[in-house]
Amino acid sequence: MKKRVVSLFLALAMMMNLAACTTTNDPGKETAGDPVQTTASEKEDPSGDNEPTTMQFTDDTGRQVELPAEITRIMPTGSIAQQVLFALAPDMLVGLADKLSEDARGIIADEYYELDYLGQLYRTADMNIEALALAGPQVIFDIGQSMSAGKEDMESLQKQTGIPTVYIYSDLSNMADVYRTLGKLLGREERAEELALFCERIYSRTESIMNQVGENKVKAMYVLFGDGHNVLAKGSYHADLMDWITDNVVVVDSPSNKGSGNTVDMEQIMLWDPEFILFAAEGVYGQVADDPVWSKMTAIADGNYVEVPSVPHTWMGNPPGVQRYLSLIWLTDLLYPDYCDYDVKAEVMEFYKLFYGCELTDAQYAEVTANAYTK
Repeated sequence: MKKRVVSLFLALAMMMNLAACTTTNDPGKETAGDPVQTTASEKEDPSGDNEPTTMQFTDDTGRQVELPAEITRIMPTGSIAQQVLFALAPDMLVGLADKLSEDARGIIADEYYELDYLGQLYRTADMNIEALALAGPQVIFDIGQSMSAGKEDMESLQKQTGIPTVYIYSDLSNMADVYRTLGKLLGREERAEELALFCERIYSRTESIMNQVGENKVKAMYVLFGDGHNVLAKGSYHADLMDWITDNVVVVDSPSNKGSGNTVDMEQIMLWDPEFILFAAEGVYGQVADDPVWSKMTAIADGNYVEVPSVPHTWMGNPPGVQRYLSLIWLTDLLYPDYCDYDVKAEVMEFYKLFYGCELTDAQYAEVTANAYTK
């Protein structure tokens, strides 16, 4: 955020932005009650048939930002924004804020691996302002958790680049609204509605299931990557899915809102001794059955543990984006099969088609979910 911008690049970015604002849009796309207002170009059309070239958008920090009426080039600030935008308008991305995993080739189309990595605003804080300006997005989107410094960060990034920068709040419950807002901004209302309806259906059904489960949630723990000492604490930003679907036993004094969770010792993990354990990929899942300590825990001894699917993104979060809806399909059925009467495989495949543009084969599905079920 604090990087200096070479004046040449800043000037270039501002010229690109101004040029983008002169494109036209179909005025029939906007309807009463939309979150944007269009304004006519200052130049009069001799025919008297002026079309709006800009629109005013109030983002979720309360900032009013002037955007091009027709947007075709966009850039996310981080992993969550990239996931959300990729499902709606992957063709508009000018670069990546999160590097694509090689494991995801065949699921994510090869063409998107050709996009340059331009860095992130927050997690890695390595956003390359000069390269971003040269890529020439018309709008920069930040999508994710609410932060006290969000408004100032958006203002600062916009001043550094000369590119309109907006923030849209997202959590597990409002993803349908996020897509509808983005659909209006990007002129992709029909596509956005398709994604929104999927999210609404899955979320609403999960609410119904969890209402039936009531207080009988499975006592569970999510062990993150590494040596098995990092866990996702109850009440943390990344744990809202875990806290909803399970009785998260990881209760600590200061829950960490970082993706790495809280670090605890093995003695504490054994004291929690949950009924069920979720392990993140690239962790200790493959070692616990033969480990003299882990194997004594109830969940391991009973075989009630799995490895969370992680291609192209982990289904449980990190980042806590739209891919978590896969866990609302898979994990809910895994823990509470008596309340679930849907085809998990069919719905997972539907998600991959809708959000990643991939028709999963049976072999790919088997590979992605290889350790997602108890043995």
